Amino acid sequence: MLPGLSFQVGERVVYPNHGVGTIENISTRTFGARTERFYLLRLAGNSLTIMVPFSHVNEVGLRKVTRNADVQRVLEFLACGKAKPCSDWKNRFKENSEKMRVGALHDIAEVFKCLLLQQKEKTLSFREKKMLDRARQMLVMEVSTARTVSLDQATEILRKALIKSSLNMPEPL
Repeated sequence: MLPGLSFQVGERVVYPNHGVGTIENISTRTFGARTERFYLLRLAGNSLTIMVPFSHVNEVGLRKVTRNADVQRVLEFLACGKAKPCSDWKNRFKENSEKMRVGALHDIAEVFKCLLLQQKEKTLSFREKKMLDRARQMLVMEVSTARTVSLDQATEILRKALIKSSLNMPEPL
């Protein structure tokens, strides 16, 4: 775990590629001679429960919800930032998959915007459509959590930013 990076019961956190969740419990389990502490995390989008060992927090990328000031930078990027999608499908998918796996909000916004731009030029593959939908869900959930607004209000905030780039907010799959 990163120095100083610890979470408390009730805290909202981001589990990369899955979205925002809440730390419901901190428990200890013993496996043979080894004892490990775990965060019990409930994901907001689907109520899935995940146990994340303290020793794997960095590996999985569990992080605090992005601060509002950083959300504003992401909105500015969506409104007028430059995003250049890679033309080769395999390379683009590989790069985007890695950004989604890491799970930083700005990286997710880059994937989102690049796929929206690509979609304007030609139809996305099934896998890219699913990735676009996943990026959309993650952005909506984190903006909603960071700004303490409803999911509908977060969707509207993102839609207004995208309009400035002549892009439309996609409907969920």
